[in-house]
Amino acid sequence: MILLRHGQSEFNLHFSATRRDPGIADPRLTPLGHQQAEAAAEALAAQGITRIIASPYTRALQTAAPVARRLGLKVMVNPLVRERYAFTCDIGSPCTALGAEWPHLDFSHMEETWWPLQEEPADQVMARAARFRGEMAALQDWSDTLVVAHWGFILAMTGQSMPNGAWLRCDPTEPALTEVSWKHH
Repeated sequence: MILLRHGQSEFNLHFSATRRDPGIADPRLTPLGHQQAEAAAEALAAQGITRIIASPYTRALQTAAPVARRLGLKVMVNPLVRERYAFTCDIGSPCTALGAEWPHLDFSHMEETWWPLQEEPADQVMARAARFRGEMAALQDWSDTLVVAHWGFILAMTGQSMPNGAWLRCDPTEPALTEVSWKHH
């Protein structure tokens, strides 16, 4: 499968400049983030993707949209691939709000408040990544899946710190990681 980190968000822009949480809940992509999403759609067009899974955060849905449009695919929303809850940006939008903004996507399988209400311990993120890895490994056709996710989730899956808009291949049949370094990039 391919893991794609969402494009630059309003949070990423401010946090990288100040190293302080700017207090933006469920931030949207910046103009650069939209460019990164379009560039990813172009780069991924020839990768044989037949399934797109995205985190319910707006920045991930906005990143998945150009790929879905280009390939004529529907985006499946899966909260398992969400970011580790540690900053204000990890406060999501309620399902009713997401459904109003993204009426063509299905949020009916999710709780109205689908993100944790307090910081998520590293071991819980690792367990969530291992669970998703297991679910993907059980599929016959996981190799054609694009997963639009986040820094912390991709780190938990691969041990790699990825920049915004970058992607890599991940084999879910390989053993899950047991620990990673959580030092923020």
